[in-house]
Amino acid sequence: MRWDDLRESSNVEDARGSTGGGRGLKLGIGGTLLALVASYFLGIDPRVILGLMSAVPSQQAAPAATSGAPTDQQGRFIAAVLGETEDTWGAIFQSMGSQYVPPKLVLYRDRMPTACGTGSAAAGPFYCPLDRKVYLDLGFFQQLSDEFHAPGEFAEAYVLAHEVGHHVQNLLGIADKVRAAQQHGSDAQANQLSVRLELQADCFAGVWARHADQTKHILEQGDVDSALRAAAAVGDDTLQKRAQGYVVPESFTHGTAAERTSWFKRGLASGSINECDTFAAGPDGATAAGG
Repeated sequence: MRWDDLRESSNVEDARGSTGGGRGLKLGIGGTLLALVASYFLGIDPRVILGLMSAVPSQQAAPAATSGAPTDQQGRFIAAVLGETEDTWGAIFQSMGSQYVPPKLVLYRDRMPTACGTGSAAAGPFYCPLDRKVYLDLGFFQQLSDEFHAPGEFAEAYVLAHEVGHHVQNLLGIADKVRAAQQHGSDAQANQLSVRLELQADCFAGVWARHADQTKHILEQGDVDSALRAAAAVGDDTLQKRAQGYVVPESFTHGTAAERTSWFKRGLASGSINECDTFAAGPDGATAAGG
């Protein structure tokens, strides 16, 4: 992935120097996988977020953070990707007659107090709608490469773009509508809505990639395959098979490997958020009867 000439975002809070007190705490591969089954690429519904993180008082102060782009290579890469999401979504929102307000990105180690509870590195990257911040422990990318066999910078870019996709949903009011529908539906219906929300974030990540490549030519050979491997690695069916040897479709909250890769490719091919209406289509992209 070409990123050296990308603008590095200043919307970064680097708290890695003030977090990490729990570095010695390990869940092990099995425990991590079980956590990932339910919580990796966390959705918008606060009930889901709060259920996956240990709750803390909302008044709890976060560790001191240093605003601005990090100076280490991996931190600068993520800041550059964030900057490109800002440019892309800023242009898209402007074309719709609106203004894009970018999220903050918080880099941390191990554990981090947030408006949604205590974030844990074991749960993977996540977006908190209550403070409009994306939280990321960069150590996750090593796990993505080693345990899930999805290495590569563009795989990492896809992860961040997906979380920014949740922020876009929040700004567009999609997240609020989904939360309201989940509160009035059954658990099965809430899960299905969560799946559609996650698949839309995957599609939005593809939209970002299409626009970023058109304007900045960021993609190199093998990059798209790298992102697709990451998307497949975090499908509900893939994670459940790894964790317990079988799948429970009614418990899916993020979509299967095939669905996640399909919607990312759809966004990448079209470059249009209008093609990302996962609520009017089935998870596989086919038009759903009755909406």
